[in-house]
Amino acid sequence: MNTSAAPAPTGADAGPGARTSLARRLLNTPEVGVVAACLVVFVALSVDKPTFASAVNLQGMGFDLAQYGLIAIGESLVILTGGIDLSVGALLGTSVILMSWFNVRAGLPPVLAIVVTLVIAGAVGLIHGLAVTRLTMPPFVVTLVTYTVAQGVTLAITSGTSITGIGGLFSDVGQMYVAQIPLPLILFVIVAIVAWFFLERTYPGRQVYAVGGNPEAARLAGIRGERRIVSMYVTSSLLSAFAGIMVLGRMGVGSASGVGVGWELSAIAAAVIGGVGLAGGQGRILGIVAGTVLLELINNGLTTLQINANYTNIVLGCVLGVAITADRLRARSVARRG
Repeated sequence: MNTSAAPAPTGADAGPGARTSLARRLLNTPEVGVVAACLVVFVALSVDKPTFASAVNLQGMGFDLAQYGLIAIGESLVILTGGIDLSVGALLGTSVILMSWFNVRAGLPPVLAIVVTLVIAGAVGLIHGLAVTRLTMPPFVVTLVTYTVAQGVTLAITSGTSITGIGGLFSDVGQMYVAQIPLPLILFVIVAIVAWFFLERTYPGRQVYAVGGNPEAARLAGIRGERRIVSMYVTSSLLSAFAGIMVLGRMGVGSASGVGVGWELSAIAAAVIGGVGLAGGQGRILGIVAGTVLLELINNGLTTLQINANYTNIVLGCVLGVAITADRLRARSVARRG
């Protein structure tokens, strides 16, 4: 009997198969489409307008990306639980005014003004979570109420005028560079990494997916779904306030004129474009970041191409509509396969 073992595949024999397997895994990655779209849009705009890829413009996009990206991550965490948060933009604007008021009018040091504002934002998120879980109120209604109240609070505090004379710490956070990279962008990357680790590598993070994907199955498995939902609403509100620090530092004044208005649409669009399912339980941080990058490329590209700013919302609305349609089609496809 011949018992000799078959020769092991050589590097040359295994190479093509390994490369094919790697290519297949990349193509099967859910976020590959939006990442490819980012590359295509960036290259196309850079070729058409060389100034688009200039260091100054890229740094400006870094500041914008940090602001929109933080609330997009917060929004996405809520959507993963099967909810929605329409207050992220309005709460950001109110946080800007609260920090300004506490610092200038109440005389609190910048650090204390930030802490008090974060506590207030966290309390708002807690109210959202408890209203959704304990009172079984629709997330849309709960956060829409906050959206309206937050805008009213902003105007009531300022009477429509800006608050000037804020502390230098805000400018340090909102305008500082580290090795020519905007500090807000670095902070956004850190938050994204922490969120990725939480969702992908921790048991509570996997519970968030379970609660959003199938609440009844999660309950039968002994998962404290209410606790996970509440924590995500609190996190969303805290990230809105955190983004407000960067916005305030970048503007240099506590302005009540449209700060944060409509940003919730950008946050939802970034989440859905990045593959977050509106029904909950589906989506990854990589896709959310890529979706935010794509929206920023489009917004900045329209400005670079000197297209009328009034068309920006039209483009955003169309992109959001396409993303939601794609999400529904994807959900139907998954349901058929299941």
